[in-house]
Amino acid sequence: MTLTTKNIEQLIALCKSGNQLAQLEIYNRYYKAMFNVAYRIVKDRFEAEDVMQEAFLLAFTKLENLQDVSTFGAWLKRIVINNSIYHYRKNNKYDTISFEDIQYKIENEDQGIPNDYEFTNLKAKQVLETLKALKENYRITLTLHLIEGYDYEEICNILNISNASCRTTISRAKESLRQKLQPLVSH
Repeated sequence: MTLTTKNIEQLIALCKSGNQLAQLEIYNRYYKAMFNVAYRIVKDRFEAEDVMQEAFLLAFTKLENLQDVSTFGAWLKRIVINNSIYHYRKNNKYDTISFEDIQYKIENEDQGIPNDYEFTNLKAKQVLETLKALKENYRITLTLHLIEGYDYEEICNILNISNASCRTTISRAKESLRQKLQPLVSH
């Protein structure tokens, strides 16, 4: 029986009945994306691998709690993000700045990027590299917002911060990113 032709609903049903080949098929379908999610947050390949493995184990043991199997990918991604943030905070608990200590600032979103493909592709690589150099709280919030696509309310829930702190952090993170990118754009 080949499982590569099965859809996610069929695979999850097989997983719930204890089929390890179905678990392996799900793992093979999702591991690269989930590793990338974890890596962007924890910034260490080995730790990202551990976080991802733990997330899959947790997901497989909690499949009964998944109410809509068609949302499995988003559900798994949320588990990976939560585990990544937990591991990041655990390893950096003495290095972090409290989100609540950040002052408030009104966000300005009127910056645009030209539609030239090559320029945009180069720019995206520069942005991702520059993103890595930001302060950790800025890097994490921008990763969740710009790369993972979470809105402010979801980020507040994930990071357990207030809406005002979330908006302020993202605004300051964007400004910091712009300032770091400014020398690159000038050339």
